[in-house]
Amino acid sequence: MRVALAHDYLNQYGGAERVLEALHLLFPEAPIYTSIYDPDVMPSYYREWDIRTSFMQRLPGWRKHFRRYFWLYPSAFESFDLNEYDLIISSSSAYAKGVIPRPGAVHLCYCHTPMRFAWRTGDYVAREQISGAQGAILPFLLTFLRLWDTSANARVDAFVANSRAVAERIQRYYGREATVIPPPVVLPPANMTPPGDFYLAGGRLIPYKRVDLIVEAFTHLGLPLKIFGDGRDRARLERMAGPNIDFLGWVDEPTRNDLFARCRAFIFPGEEDFGITPLESMVSGRPVVAYGAGGALDTVVEGVTGRFFYEPSAAALAAAVSAVHNDTYDPVVIRQYAERFGLDLFLSRIRDQVERAVTAKLVR
Repeated sequence: MRVALAHDYLNQYGGAERVLEALHLLFPEAPIYTSIYDPDVMPSYYREWDIRTSFMQRLPGWRKHFRRYFWLYPSAFESFDLNEYDLIISSSSAYAKGVIPRPGAVHLCYCHTPMRFAWRTGDYVAREQISGAQGAILPFLLTFLRLWDTSANARVDAFVANSRAVAERIQRYYGREATVIPPPVVLPPANMTPPGDFYLAGGRLIPYKRVDLIVEAFTHLGLPLKIFGDGRDRARLERMAGPNIDFLGWVDEPTRNDLFARCRAFIFPGEEDFGITPLESMVSGRPVVAYGAGGALDTVVEGVTGRFFYEPSAAALAAAVSAVHNDTYDPVVIRQYAERFGLDLFLSRIRDQVERAVTAKLVR
């Protein structure tokens, strides 16, 4: 089959892009259609791929103002001519699933979440700290996007969700069933070194990740904490932090893996659609303290791979950390659990889903 991949945008690197990389492994000759692509902030090997951008790549100031162009993304993806392809796989949390396949083609969407700013506008405005006139007007402007998103989901033959939480949203907002296939986690050789005395957190340091809960809790507890990553919230977090908290900034992959291997536990305080970092900790046999909502419910097993806290407060997090501090975990069991989310199994599940979608199309 002639295959194309579609992805919302390639101007930041995170879990969605790791899924795209896995899909590209499965279909290495497939071109990738996306709205905008910034090679300066993406891994260098992306430059070897066949990446095809929309007219938005020529808009003034798109690197800085790409969010303000939100009303153009539907047209950007609908403008792609995909008539030569038999199979389209979109990796989407917003717009990419709105591509227009030719009649008879199969469109499989790996959905990271229905677009949260359209369907969960209140949460989005709060987490992005949008206020004033922009915050007041945004819900009305997003009515257009909700209408478009509802019509665009009919162009998808089969949905795959990255977690049960996202599958429930797909059912609620689109009235569609979705097969849950968690994103893949890299499985380096097991490194079962004895844990150190520090706890670990990290990722993008932006408000909705709720790293502020970690900083507040650990400043109170006085336990050693290392935080990797960067973002617009870093300066505020550093001002809040006590001397027991060490901000590492961006770290490379080997350093990151070493931190996971040596930490006492990884702290995951936000409600995520899935969240890959808890699994990266488990790969090294380390338990996770996670907020009990969203994708963490699919990856953390209470008492086996970590603990939950159920109130988004520093006090609840501190209580869970205190409990984990006295718990005993088997690193081999934790590692074995993480292996259920490996790349090979992900690729096998996606292959099966593609075959089912193609067969269903032929039957119709």
